[in-house]
Amino acid sequence: MYYFACLNRSLAGLLALMLLAGCGGEGQAPDPVVVDYPLAYIKRPAEAIEQEDVRRLITFSAGADLYLRERASPSAAEISLTHNITGGLGDVRDLQPSYDGERLLFSLRLPQIEGAEVADQPSWNIWEYSRADHSLRRIIPSDTLAEAGHDIAPHYLPDGRILFSSSRQKSAKALLLDEGKPQYPALNEARQEPIFVLHLMNADGSNIQQISFNQSHDLDPTVLSDGRVVFSRWQRSSGDAINLYQMNPDGTELQLLYGANSHATGTNGAAVQFLRPRELPDGGLLTLLKPFNGLNGGGDLVRIDIDNFIEHDRPLIGGEAAPGTAQPPATVNLVRTDNAPSPGGRYRDAFPLWDGTDRLLLSWNQCRLRIGEHTLPCTEENLADPQAEEAPPLYGLYVYDPTEATQQPLLTPQEGVIYEEMVALQVRTPPPIIFDKAAGVGLDGEMVDAGVGLLQIRSVYDLDGQDSAEPDLTTLADPTQTRPDQRPLRFLRLYKPVALPERNLLVIPNSAFGRNRELGMREILGYVPIEPDGSVSIRVPADTPFSFSLLDRAGRRVGPRHDHWLQLRPGESLECHGCHDPASPVPHARQDALPAALNSGALGDGLPFPNSDPAIWANQGETMAQARGRISCQSDCAAITPSVDLQFEDHWTDPAVQPKDPVFSYRYTDLTSPAPASKACQQRWSRLCRSVIHYETHIHPLWSLPRQRLDAQGQLIEDQTCSRCHATTDDNSALQLPAAQLDLSDGPSDAEPDHFKAYRELLFPDNAQEIRDGLLQDQQLAATDELGNPLFETDGEGNPILDEAGQPIPLLVSVAAPGPSMRAGSALGSYFFDRFAAGGSHADYLSPAELRLLSEWLDIGAQYWNNPFDIPRDE
Repeated sequence: MYYFACLNRSLAGLLALMLLAGCGGEGQAPDPVVVDYPLAYIKRPAEAIEQEDVRRLITFSAGADLYLRERASPSAAEISLTHNITGGLGDVRDLQPSYDGERLLFSLRLPQIEGAEVADQPSWNIWEYSRADHSLRRIIPSDTLAEAGHDIAPHYLPDGRILFSSSRQKSAKALLLDEGKPQYPALNEARQEPIFVLHLMNADGSNIQQISFNQSHDLDPTVLSDGRVVFSRWQRSSGDAINLYQMNPDGTELQLLYGANSHATGTNGAAVQFLRPRELPDGGLLTLLKPFNGLNGGGDLVRIDIDNFIEHDRPLIGGEAAPGTAQPPATVNLVRTDNAPSPGGRYRDAFPLWDGTDRLLLSWNQCRLRIGEHTLPCTEENLADPQAEEAPPLYGLYVYDPTEATQQPLLTPQEGVIYEEMVALQVRTPPPIIFDKAAGVGLDGEMVDAGVGLLQIRSVYDLDGQDSAEPDLTTLADPTQTRPDQRPLRFLRLYKPVALPERNLLVIPNSAFGRNRELGMREILGYVPIEPDGSVSIRVPADTPFSFSLLDRAGRRVGPRHDHWLQLRPGESLECHGCHDPASPVPHARQDALPAALNSGALGDGLPFPNSDPAIWANQGETMAQARGRISCQSDCAAITPSVDLQFEDHWTDPAVQPKDPVFSYRYTDLTSPAPASKACQQRWSRLCRSVIHYETHIHPLWSLPRQRLDAQGQLIEDQTCSRCHATTDDNSALQLPAAQLDLSDGPSDAEPDHFKAYRELLFPDNAQEIRDGLLQDQQLAATDELGNPLFETDGEGNPILDEAGQPIPLLVSVAAPGPSMRAGSALGSYFFDRFAAGGSHADYLSPAELRLLSEWLDIGAQYWNNPFDIPRDE
């Protein structure tokens, strides 16, 4: 029997022990290793995992095939199920047995076509093996439909449908057509490959539906015994990490399950990701912890207590957890997940047996070292050798018994071969069916027809259960104690990412993203006011990834960016208690882990909120936003319908107590330059409304827009046109130094020809200039060392270079201009706006609508273009 205490044996002795453990013969006792279920697994060439990255899903390693043994015993005959299809040159992955043990789903990719373009190569398809007649069938029979995307990671739902991850992005492509764009698979946020998101289809491949709407990949879905779906979600724009998420099989009730703040739980704090979740019979979640890449393709196995924890150190209720209680190791083996060799080996994947024994089937790589030309075990002596390097992986198949804390070989590893993804075809009780929600049954029928969902926030001042309002929420919500302009948060902005196409459809230069490529391209969906109690109720386009920002009175974002993509299915409502501080350890984004809501809402039915306009009466527990939304939906639901404009009306002040505050708005119709939203959307919002802001189209024209102040007789008093003073020539075409060292005139930048120089001047550091010798040149000063001594030019050997008079030539350095006045991603952090505030040097030069346009453009990222198809192309 093979125990982990035997790891210091010689490699030869250990392999011999493995072989003996797997042998059975006439007259011998029954083999304790044998598992009396059919065992399916994959064999592939070992070199396939050398460059493996869990974020890259469109893979291909020729030579992988699916095998079956009628018993999980080394002596059972091995049958290749896929060789007749692949010819030994295809690839197979993602095995998943049915609940009755009679069928097996998997993903298969046919051999590559020699000389064909990448787009013309076979895609990953989902196949099924049936034990009854030993047949194989592709789930989607049509070649055209099957090749419309890459389909991987299939899983049976208890109602007979198939859940899978796919790059086909069925609903997202349909939305592109609605937006006037061609259909294409959008790239993930790293622009590496198309996004893989979760889909459903019938057992015959029909009725394909997209149910998740991430901007990076959704991976490895599994179904828990209560019918919920759990999967791994890569969130590149929000921490660049893979967390565990949950939702219903129809895509509703999507929420974080575990791990957002638990990635530094690898060996010595190494960053790990949460991959390949599978439920254990006791309700725990078996999960593979590993980095994005490396470690010979393996990692450690843990048992996550998802019923009681949301983080490794954070229970759902209460304070901190004892170390290791949330995600203890699933085996007794001590596995390293940093870059050092792991004496306990590493796991590639695992499958729990549902036979009452709690045993696990494992793909495991024993720790081996290369020292010179020798391959040796990871003894203490060998690990201490400075020449030791981790040897190539040698993954075999094992069975782990937690009762005895033993791990015994099922299939002995072979050099150059990877055994992986073993599953047992055994009978298991199916989970209960969670039926799809429908209009009138869990979903709002009117919103289903409109293609929207409803986002509700009880109070934006509820920060992880703490009152962040000044002085407190009760005072802020009372119109007699706090006037609207005294409230710090006034509007909510909805925005969405822009789907980016592959290079074979459209080449997008990096210059198109502007100052910060990581901010991507963004479109604004609309705005809604924040009510006095901090509540929000707003309709959101369904089946669309979205996020939001909280704004001040001027329409500038307050607080950090929130690029955590949310989704709502048509007719679905999502209620949040409040907001989350990224630095806070308090659980968030999981409904059963949230602190109690701070805003308890109205105290009684039929009564107005304290000291507010009695025209708005409330039901018990309603927030101000909910009450106003309910009343407005007796007609047109205007209170919860977004607008492309920022509009304020004082609905809450009781006119019998004091006058209502004045109405104000920042409207695109008030612009004299092009507006970034259509006229139809300015008049009436729909789920397809977008504000798409381009620098060249919508921002740059502001600088040359005539701004002349005239007296009563029409005589010019002052010309406030921006590019008049902020240019290199004056009205008479004479050379001038741009005011404030800021050139807002037309023309391409020397630093980036794809950008106007005005864009670079506003957002990038620059050198101060002066007029010297009749030219506009960089200012230069004599350089000094740290003691203030002058520095001089030197030759390659360090000797001073002398001028014609034999004197050393002072070393001159450029002088930095005042730092860029605009900051990509933050209008509030841009001192540009200080000039236009009351009492500023440029007060009233720009209109409120223009300042609002600049603010929203900066907040979403100050991109140069926000629609890749609008970028000018060379003919």
